[in-house]
Amino acid sequence: MIEVFLKGLGVGVAVAAPVGPIGLLCIKRTLARGWTTGFATGLGVASADATYGLMVAAGLAATGLLVAFATPMQIAGGLMIAGLGAMSLRTFVNGPAPDLHAAEAPGARGLGTAFGSGYLLTLSNPMTILAFAGLVAGLGATAAGQPGAAYMLVGGIFAGSALWWATLATASSLARRRITPRITRWLDLASGLVLLVWGLWIALTALTA
Repeated sequence: MIEVFLKGLGVGVAVAAPVGPIGLLCIKRTLARGWTTGFATGLGVASADATYGLMVAAGLAATGLLVAFATPMQIAGGLMIAGLGAMSLRTFVNGPAPDLHAAEAPGARGLGTAFGSGYLLTLSNPMTILAFAGLVAGLGATAAGQPGAAYMLVGGIFAGSALWWATLATASSLARRRITPRITRWLDLASGLVLLVWGLWIALTALTA
């Protein structure tokens, strides 16, 4: 059973590790608001990964319902990412960033928003469910015939994804100590442009597919 968990752990890391728009968002939030907010964003992503893993393990992906709604989900996700990029550009235009080291600890509402946005953005990406369908199917032989193995596999996926996001948030938090407010302001510009263009590209790709 531990072998199943470790394989799920590897799947979780493999799916989370490629740095995309959500990875950039996690880094940006960590630099702006600290480790807790960055990790809350990543934990939302890990929870969405576990949700998709559970659906695949339970055979729900075979119904094709998620794939049938792939295009509107991709459009919604792209527009959400573009909106976050626009917010970053607005922060850049409004003036100098506050002192990073004087930032207040985020409240429960702020952490909930960070978690929720990470969760929804990941769910809106149809490529996630397709990736899990292939990866979990490849591990099916290992989990077959073992009671509760599918859930152990999903637990490993969640743990692996959460481990990656904790590592990314920690690295960003260490870098945060060496970044001045002026540099952070220019990071708002760069990340805002990347997120805006990336989000619009995702949405347009879905519309023209």
